Amino acid sequence: MSCLRIDRRGAVTVFTIDNAAKRNALSQATALDLQRGFAEFDADASQRVAVITGAGNEAFTAGADLNDIPEFWRCTPGAGIVTDKPIIAAIAGWCIGGGITLTATCDLAVAAENTKFSYPEAKIGLTQGFITALAARIPQKVAMEVMLLGRQMDAQRAYEVGLINQVTPVGRQLEVALAMAEEIAGMAPLVIRTIKRFVSQIIPQSPSEIYARTLQQLDAIRLSEDLEEGKRAFKDKRKPRFEGR
Repeated sequence: MSCLRIDRRGAVTVFTIDNAAKRNALSQATALDLQRGFAEFDADASQRVAVITGAGNEAFTAGADLNDIPEFWRCTPGAGIVTDKPIIAAIAGWCIGGGITLTATCDLAVAAENTKFSYPEAKIGLTQGFITALAARIPQKVAMEVMLLGRQMDAQRAYEVGLINQVTPVGRQLEVALAMAEEIAGMAPLVIRTIKRFVSQIIPQSPSEIYARTLQQLDAIRLSEDLEEGKRAFKDKRKPRFEGR
């Protein structure tokens, strides 16, 4: 079951993971809805900035729902989420596993004072590899400490190493993120998008990110109307009428 809310606030789209019973854990349905929601956001010229957050102050996200493990690439900015528009993370409470990847791959991030970043996957025996994007965004030794030792990082430490931009009082993280978003929304969109696109080209990509982008491009063919038309034409022994979609 998906647990995603999408709200528009002027030129800003807010994506809220809302699954309090599981500390906003990400299921496959939620990952798919995030991917679809961001595709609609990217296509909408009236929307200039996105904010992604978790409902409440107890957790941004507890990471993957272990009873319904998602294809995490689908909801990772730069992989399944493809947009040149800025994305801001607003975080409070637990930020576990994939939540750290989401934070790292967003363009800006603010975190409440009670935020606790944790990557316990090595203790569980699970990884999809996207966490390695962390090493391209904060000092490598700090990233390895989080990934290999599974040690928690609080909001202040995250700020000091550059994982987040600002620490806020608990409950104000979304307010601060929205203020950032509105400030960006008032600037020249072509400039903002060009800057983000250029930056994305110089940040090193992990093998999982490269694989995800390749898979997404192949999915566009596998799920295309042209493929269905091609199969029908082959069966009917006629020339296919391809539309490029």
